[in-house]
Amino acid sequence: MLKKIALATAFLSLSACQSAYYSAMESVGVHKRDILVDRVEETKESQQESQEEFQSALERLSTLINFDGGDLQDAYEQLNDDYEASLGAAEEVSTNINKVEDVAEALFEEWADELEEYKSASLKRESTKKLRATERQFAQLLRSMRASEAKMQPVLESLQDNVLYLKHNLNAQAIAAIKGEFANLQRDIKVLIDDMNRSIADSNRFIEQMNQG
Repeated sequence: MLKKIALATAFLSLSACQSAYYSAMESVGVHKRDILVDRVEETKESQQESQEEFQSALERLSTLINFDGGDLQDAYEQLNDDYEASLGAAEEVSTNINKVEDVAEALFEEWADELEEYKSASLKRESTKKLRATERQFAQLLRSMRASEAKMQPVLESLQDNVLYLKHNLNAQAIAAIKGEFANLQRDIKVLIDDMNRSIADSNRFIEQMNQG
């Protein structure tokens, strides 16, 4: 129970901080719509960086399974560095998606509240229609972002398994064992990168639509 209360308190504190941040930004002319576009752009960039880190780890593993002499300890440390970089990039993607979702919810709530301030029925109707369309577009974007995010965890777990196995078995037999896992990891990373590319394309479309609106 205490843990739940602490989590709830932390969430409320974060929400209050975000509300204060949005208010401060609006006071200098930067509105939630602008923040949403910026955060979608940041998420897209973090996904691109994450793609590069996963691809780098895959290439490092490919080099390792074709290991032909040298220091296996160095090879392990380089792979571990690639894993840590991939983990950090993945965490950045998740953080950015959460920030995108937070500002979108705040924007749509504000927009819905302000519909009640219209005196013109026709303008209210048009604004309502625009709100619903933007909500649908965003829902599609968020699904795309979350789908690619979900693909990261199995890849990270597989990378971690390989790193841990190498850590305790720095020998030719360990390389042979990892070689057997490589094809599956290669496939999973390709699927992840393809999913991220779809999410990035959805982000570009959403940004373009918001800028037009």
